Amino acid sequence: MKWSEKERIAYSVSTPPGEKKDTTLPFPSSYSPEYVETSWYPWWEKEGFFTPEINDRLPHAVNRSFSMCIPPPNVTGTLHLGHALTVAIEDALVRRKRMQGYKVVWVPGCDHAGIATQTVVERRLFRERGKRRQDLSREEFLKEVWTWKKEKGEEIYHQLRELGASLDWSRACFTMDPGFSSAVTEAFVRLCDSGLIYRSEGLVNWSCALESAISDIEVDSKQLSGRTLLSVPGYQNRVEFGTMVTFSYPIDGQDGEVAVSTTRPETMLGDVAIAVHPEDPRYQAIHGKQCRHPFADRLLPIITDTMVDMELGTGAVKVTPAHDHTDFLLSQRHSLPRLTVIGGDGTMTPLCGQWLEGVKRFDAREQVIDALTEKMLFRGKRDHAMSLPVCSRSGDVIEPLLKKQWFVRCGEMAQRAIQVIGLPCYDLCGFNNVMPVCVFHVSDWCISRQLWWGHQIPAYRVTLSDSTDTQEELWVWGRSEEEARERAAGKYGVTADAFTLTQDPDVLDTWFSSGLFPFAMLGWPQQTSDLRQFYPNTILETGSDLIFFWVARMVMLGTELTGQLPFKQVLLHSLVRDKHGRKMSKSLGNVIDPLDVISGISLERLQEKVEEGNLDPRESMVAMEAQRKDFPKGIPECGTDALRFALCSYKAQGEDISLSVSQVLSCRHFCNKMWQTVRFTLAFHLIYNPSDNFVPKQMTSPLNSMDQWVCSRLYSTVLQCEQGFERYELHSVTAALHSFWLHSLCDIYLECIKPVLSQDSGVVRAVLYHCVSVSLALLSPFMPFLTEELWQRLYLLRGEGAQSDDSTGLSVALIPSTINPNPNITPGETKPRPVSEEHFLPVLSGPATVGLCP
Repeated sequence: MKWSEKERIAYSVSTPPGEKKDTTLPFPSSYSPEYVETSWYPWWEKEGFFTPEINDRLPHAVNRSFSMCIPPPNVTGTLHLGHALTVAIEDALVRRKRMQGYKVVWVPGCDHAGIATQTVVERRLFRERGKRRQDLSREEFLKEVWTWKKEKGEEIYHQLRELGASLDWSRACFTMDPGFSSAVTEAFVRLCDSGLIYRSEGLVNWSCALESAISDIEVDSKQLSGRTLLSVPGYQNRVEFGTMVTFSYPIDGQDGEVAVSTTRPETMLGDVAIAVHPEDPRYQAIHGKQCRHPFADRLLPIITDTMVDMELGTGAVKVTPAHDHTDFLLSQRHSLPRLTVIGGDGTMTPLCGQWLEGVKRFDAREQVIDALTEKMLFRGKRDHAMSLPVCSRSGDVIEPLLKKQWFVRCGEMAQRAIQVIGLPCYDLCGFNNVMPVCVFHVSDWCISRQLWWGHQIPAYRVTLSDSTDTQEELWVWGRSEEEARERAAGKYGVTADAFTLTQDPDVLDTWFSSGLFPFAMLGWPQQTSDLRQFYPNTILETGSDLIFFWVARMVMLGTELTGQLPFKQVLLHSLVRDKHGRKMSKSLGNVIDPLDVISGISLERLQEKVEEGNLDPRESMVAMEAQRKDFPKGIPECGTDALRFALCSYKAQGEDISLSVSQVLSCRHFCNKMWQTVRFTLAFHLIYNPSDNFVPKQMTSPLNSMDQWVCSRLYSTVLQCEQGFERYELHSVTAALHSFWLHSLCDIYLECIKPVLSQDSGVVRAVLYHCVSVSLALLSPFMPFLTEELWQRLYLLRGEGAQSDDSTGLSVALIPSTINPNPNITPGETKPRPVSEEHFLPVLSGPATVGLCP
């Protein structure tokens, strides 16, 4: 990436926050993002441009609404370029609808991100003070997390403002605000009352390092091609994975053995059966026989099941229901017992015997292999390609464990959601036929987490005073402890003094609360004015990676709790990757803060930010080396408008986006071209009409061929913008605008009129003004700062006192359309006859001819 540092120009006028920027100052000679982006956002916000109430002040208001929520960023840290893509797309949609006169609400918010936030706070607590979470009380630790939330939440909101997001800050919500928390409690109680939430023992993804169940989205699959040594939390030495171990079980009552293969030999202490395919000829003679367990006093039945893969390993499978999802399902079909041999802390349980009790699971693996070898039952080990589930938060290897948890019956809700949709497919722009699959094929959802940060589950364990069964679990739920107490007394037929209540210390999965966002943000369960006006949301726009974890759950929860789909359309965008096509990761050094692209940053400061982060020393070295290679001179100042325009210039639906800073820099050059064009336009008026207060007027005289041509090209651009927005193909809109401004307007029209400017009777000025002002309005949803700055300066051409109306802003002006693209040209000229571009090419290379140019 080659670039040279551009001159930075500061807006030096002391404009009070919220006051309108002074655009009567001399026009700077070159474009500077720092100058352009100063002061506009506070003025927009103070004027209330981003609230739906502004609709009452718009002369072009229509009786239609447009509502959307921003996917609430996690308060784990600051925003990255993936978030910037979301903002660029959503703000373009929102701003255009607002300029079309819609009553628009775009609600900002942040997600508490239970497990992710707790993890980063624990890490900081240990790094800065050498303390673990367990060294503090729950209340003390939560105080630390709230401090973190305040800091990061403010940073995120600052970033959103810097990105120009026209969010309604008066409606901002956090998923643990009191009102939102009440909605979460209400949802839980209602779903429990309807039997859709239940408590049961089930197999969950368990992180031994966190000692908590985690969601599927927090599980990364590490692909191994064979033997691989990996670092695992809690182990001094790296642990071996990617091997298949084969050992034998002796057949009881006869000679012979059954060899089984596994990547998890340590779990053989929990084996309860051996399964073979009923049609596998190798094992038909031993159907119904039993094998002896070499380390436990029990027999393992040999059962048949068609789900067994005869081609994998030996074709015989050890069955460990308490530690394998497939085996768990098999145990349900065959009524097999489930033996938990690995505890929540990752050590072997007493069921394994004294020789293994308390031993860490991967240390136990080696001891089991040694013991099998000693008993002459070990049959070998070989490389084996496999997918290893790893906790994305802790780096720990996931352990499937049987735990009593709270679950949501997703199957019933999915069926009802599909019935409400009533179509073969939800309207998924760019991703057809996905929604029915992801909603329909879902298992029950574990929603309890063994954390401190989050919504504590509003369920209470009931202990009856006269009960002697300490293992018995009696539960009630309620919107408050008082309500739960009333429910318990009625449910168990006892008086209030005959039992005690203990609230479940666990918290709800973050995806449960975020699944309520489209309606909880509008005040549900209260029937607020916002809920009546803006629910269902008009559209949901989000990353394609969230369709299973967030979108599907919002559809199910929204349909169940409100009786309506939470949004009418779903627009999915692709993931942002670096210029090499790699997923962005802090450890790779390719995660970029949008503000670093907007304001620019030196390589030295980039490296300092890595050192200030939470990476281990080895990862820091890798990240810093990548930065030195990709950003040897740092990142240039590109500005918000260039970043937004670049992000929207990619085809957002389909393949992932490989973004490079050089592409953003190219858009900065386009910004400079716009700047110089408007500067020329203003100079043109001042040079040839120094005392004339220009007022765009109806042009009754016929346009010449060149004027007709450029108006025709502009009309075509307006049409392309309308069509692109209707199809949500923003890349086609930016391409049309870029082409018109650079090619049609600058390369052809301006070059044609320059030699004959002194002969202008006012028509050229009107056409040029028209082309520039319409283009600025069309570009405004993508480039809000630059277009506002330039439009306000154009507005000065209207004469003295043109800036007296401080509430006049491009952000809320009427956007040009093919219905009325130019109020200053007579209806007969709104659709000029097409003129071939080639007709004017000689003009660009030779003297102007009056017959062709004005």
